[in-house]
Amino acid sequence: MSASWITKLNESDSRLHKEDVLKQALEAAVLGSTNAQAFLGLAKATYNPYVTFGVKQIPDTVGIIGAENPWQTFNELLVKLSRRQLTGHAARDAIQEISERFDSDEWNTFCAAVLRRDLRAGISSTTINKICKKTDYEIPIFGCQLATNSEGRPEMKGTKRLEPKLDGVRALFTVIPTDGDINVICFSRNGKVFENFTHIEEQIKANFTGLVRGHMNALIDGFVLDGEVIGNTFQELMRQARRKSDVQAEDSVFNIFDIIPLADFRRGHWNTPLSKRIDILEHIRHVIDEMPNVELLPHIMVDLDTAAGKDQFNRYCKDMVADGFEGVMVKATDAPYECKRSTSWMKYKPVYDYDLTVIGVEEGTGKNIGRMGALVCEGVDDGKHITVNVGSGYTDEERQAYWDDKNSVIGQTAVVLADAITRNQDGSYSLRFPRFKTFREDK
Repeated sequence: MSASWITKLNESDSRLHKEDVLKQALEAAVLGSTNAQAFLGLAKATYNPYVTFGVKQIPDTVGIIGAENPWQTFNELLVKLSRRQLTGHAARDAIQEISERFDSDEWNTFCAAVLRRDLRAGISSTTINKICKKTDYEIPIFGCQLATNSEGRPEMKGTKRLEPKLDGVRALFTVIPTDGDINVICFSRNGKVFENFTHIEEQIKANFTGLVRGHMNALIDGFVLDGEVIGNTFQELMRQARRKSDVQAEDSVFNIFDIIPLADFRRGHWNTPLSKRIDILEHIRHVIDEMPNVELLPHIMVDLDTAAGKDQFNRYCKDMVADGFEGVMVKATDAPYECKRSTSWMKYKPVYDYDLTVIGVEEGTGKNIGRMGALVCEGVDDGKHITVNVGSGYTDEERQAYWDDKNSVIGQTAVVLADAITRNQDGSYSLRFPRFKTFREDK
């Protein structure tokens, strides 16, 4: 039974044990084992960031044994759900009907876990791909273009496109035509689904024809709109992005700054330069302007090789910060879109933010005795391994809450503001004037 592979994975928390089980499954699948093939195929569907099922409530069953276990029918159901050929009550009823055709152990342990997109076996796409690389079971990796800090970069020269750096949530809307319908899904930059920006998804869906008109060859098979969703405040926006109920995100706005054909996005590279990609967006500006919660990001062009261009750059940066933006994005217009961190996109701001993992909670001194004094954080940015104690930026209530429940804080991703990365005498890296901003719910 396919569920037996989940049971074997959970026999130990050891990484080596889980890798060994996956090796056994792959060897069995190659030799023709149908349950190993079903296990690895459905594991791929579970962690494939481009596959979503659009369902939340998955039933468990009790006491069913000796059932037919129709794996082919289950696979066909997954395809219909992923293409949104089944939604709402029809999807719920189809899932309930097929759940009763599986042994309870098989359904509860494996099938329901696939639909929930979490096998709860201590593995991830990284674990699976380590074993299944270059096989049919390798899982696509979700990535997008990321910016590099501009400080000290020799690339800060020549003609550049400047955009305001928004204080929002990076969002990528995949727009895919399927069987006469348009499937629009919002992802975080790490491939997690944001389910609470449906008002934006519906506006994009309703305007699909206008968006692809004139660019049918490049976009008709699907495309990705890359941008940032902004709301009243970053903290409130993050709460709404992950909230399961009582969502209040209808006033959030999606600011588009790039567009990529879906096939090229999945490959991780589109060789078309930014200038041409912007031409596409400008061509469909009139369609975007009709969507109340979608906008094109404004910009200016400057020549950083001239004194006038440098002066314009400095004035623009000051104006953007004065207007409440985090700083400025600096982009090379002749560069392709690459799903990785690159100097073709750079961020310039008086204060930089760093996504670091909390690895410890330290007690404070003085007035902070008996509550948290600092979060110990670490992470890698621009190839530098950073370890830093972040002792400012908290309210008194947060200091007490984080101290009282340390386990809920450790492992979270903290956004830490700082002036720059600094190098210690021992060669390690820290941050200059670090201060806590918030926890990221999308990472």
